[in-house]
Amino acid sequence: MAKIGVFVCQCGNNIARTVDTAEVAKYCSEQDGVVHVEDYKFMCSAPGQEMFKKAIKEKGLDACIVSACSPKMHEATFRNAAEAAGLNPFKVEIANIREQCSWVHDDKEVGTVKSKDLTKMMIERIKFNKPLERYVMPLTKRALVVGGGIAGIQAALDLAQAGVDVHIVEREPSLGGNMARLSETFPTLDCSQCIMTPRMVEVQNHPLITVHAYAELEQLSGFIGNFRARIRQKAKFVIDDLCTGCGECWEKCPFSTESEFEMGLVKRPIIYIPFPQAVPTVPVIDKTECPKILKDKCGLCADVCGPDCIDFTQQDEIKEIDFGAIIVATGFQLMPNVYREYGGWRPPHMTPKKLTAKMRKALPRSDAGRLVDVINGLEFERLASASGPTGGQIRRPSDGKIPEVVVFIACVGSRDCNKGVEYCSKICCMYTAKHTMLYQHAVHHGKSYVFYMDIRAGGKGYEEFINRAQDEGAQYIRGRVSRLTKKGEKILVKGADTLTGQAVDVEADMVVLATAMVPQGDSEQVAQTLGIGYDKHGFFSEQHPKLMPVESSTGGIFLAGACQSVKDIPETVAQASATAAKVLALFSKDEMMRDPEVAIVDQEKCMNCWDCVTVCPYLAIDRVELKDRNGNFRKWAAYVNPGLCQGCGICNTACRSKSIELMGYTNEQVYAQITAFGGDII
Repeated sequence: MAKIGVFVCQCGNNIARTVDTAEVAKYCSEQDGVVHVEDYKFMCSAPGQEMFKKAIKEKGLDACIVSACSPKMHEATFRNAAEAAGLNPFKVEIANIREQCSWVHDDKEVGTVKSKDLTKMMIERIKFNKPLERYVMPLTKRALVVGGGIAGIQAALDLAQAGVDVHIVEREPSLGGNMARLSETFPTLDCSQCIMTPRMVEVQNHPLITVHAYAELEQLSGFIGNFRARIRQKAKFVIDDLCTGCGECWEKCPFSTESEFEMGLVKRPIIYIPFPQAVPTVPVIDKTECPKILKDKCGLCADVCGPDCIDFTQQDEIKEIDFGAIIVATGFQLMPNVYREYGGWRPPHMTPKKLTAKMRKALPRSDAGRLVDVINGLEFERLASASGPTGGQIRRPSDGKIPEVVVFIACVGSRDCNKGVEYCSKICCMYTAKHTMLYQHAVHHGKSYVFYMDIRAGGKGYEEFINRAQDEGAQYIRGRVSRLTKKGEKILVKGADTLTGQAVDVEADMVVLATAMVPQGDSEQVAQTLGIGYDKHGFFSEQHPKLMPVESSTGGIFLAGACQSVKDIPETVAQASATAAKVLALFSKDEMMRDPEVAIVDQEKCMNCWDCVTVCPYLAIDRVELKDRNGNFRKWAAYVNPGLCQGCGICNTACRSKSIELMGYTNEQVYAQITAFGGDII
């Protein structure tokens, strides 16, 4: 006969407000097998856990129920406490009487009855719990960072400085990401390249960091501690080890196309490095544009190359490398201008595959009505950058003239459920204020106007930064812009000031849109490759928004930066360092312990229908051969890899022969829990 202890938590007033916990404790003491009951204000507190451990030891408890909050919050807390007291941790269960009861009921009598039922169900369930043992798994102490922006760079450096072997996979020819495009950063107006370039060089020179630039993660298999990554190193048609980065090839290249790094504002050679400070400083030949590759014409770059490092026969290379942990830092893009009333069009550098389906649908079908001098924030950054296409002089894209009047429009696409996204992009207010300063510093006599919905400046020194922008001449107008139209060489901005109730018309030379910050266009495909969750916008989903903000839904894969949600640079760097800390914690032991709540196959009952293989979202189930004593083939059966299995239970429900059971959620446990419920469904 089981000796069960029940511990009812009041959770301050969170539970006690709508549940009579003393009555629940009294009711539980009357149940078969229950030998000890406690009712305490905060069971998760240090005194509460000590009470829990003391009862296990003194009463000789062999199973415990904690009636408290969600098991996602404190199941690990109480299982660890039980283990410390000598009780198998998997003989502890949580009855959720907070989220499932007190938080959803106002009637205390109803809440109390429901809490009794929930706890009794767990009492009957735990009688069938088995003393499971954790799996011991091998561990590969090598980390993969997907993305070479500031988040990926920070995470890689933190890991390498702690002695971990790190590989960075970056799809572009250079590290740097979007931060490399910035002119200056708020709220200090530090030069972005002055911050980034030393870190990029440090990554390149660190003996424990391997950079796979111009490469993509093509496939990921395995499980936490034991991943295998298939990396496609795209052909650069330049031999890395021979190239000196002299620049002779790209200076002599006679052909050009739109520059992705410069946001399509200027052209770049077909053989190119994205920007002067690029790391690595090895050029790439754009095979989609190169006449030598397409038509076997030209080849001038090879003729002028002193080190003889151009190789037009080079092919993509596939590398398969084992890793113990993955950090995903794929960054963000700016939503394109999909507003016809703002002169929207399909920018050449923003190819359809990089856009979400929602954005593609909203984009204008042609360039009719396009306003060339309406640009987005990153395009303005390139105009303001000393290394940009205009050498830091802010000029109109249409004719190169210095704009005397610039209008900045905030919240374009953000907080817009019709064409954009419903969330706030968080950084737009700040980078718009920065842009007004950059403009006023470059064009002292110029006038800048900011149309805004409201100002959100939630960061250290951010509110002061907004005030500084206004002090330096930016005129803020609270209201929306209804339409932009061409008026000679000017752009007529028609808006409204909602504070005065007056219509506002401004004849601007240039308009800058603070467009929404959105995930990369292929983020859903990347998530599916990695086997992690993502939300409806394409941002990668964290395990828990408060307690596990950098862990993904798949063990061993961590999230850093704007791929998880909109972020500024300080928050991105902090999260990147947090992921590095999580990886170091994972790598701190020679072997890894894995909870045993995974599916198990009774291979003798398995009837080879393979429905479990088909439905498993984690690819954790294989077909294996069973052999007799003489080593001869006997039958096929399913096998669950405990390292890959996430305990979702889908295979259990799909199995026709009922030969799969999920440990910790066996049929006996579930049936006992269901049959113990004797009241009405509330």
